[in-house]
Amino acid sequence: MEVELAGADLVAVLNRLRRAQGQISGVIRMIEEGRDCEDVVTQLSAASRALDRAGFAIIATGLQQCVADIESGRGSRGGEDPHAMRARLEKLFLSLA
Repeated sequence: MEVELAGADLVAVLNRLRRAQGQISGVIRMIEEGRDCEDVVTQLSAASRALDRAGFAIIATGLQQCVADIESGRGSRGGEDPHAMRARLEKLFLSLA
């Protein structure tokens, strides 16, 4: 299953990933500077949430595309069995949980 991000969806995901990238750089710098553990963990948690949100946005876009394919009569991509597709999507969701 390919997910095609475009327009506002693409911009939103890229912004979240860039934010996470900046936060991770901040965490590295904080550790190198010997900053307080609580501050480091707080920043790390923020980076983790940004990555999770980007992942969920990508999965949501994929689901939206799958529904559109089914509604338009194209069915699942590549003739994939709907049960197999559901299992793969469930696995993706669980990987972010």
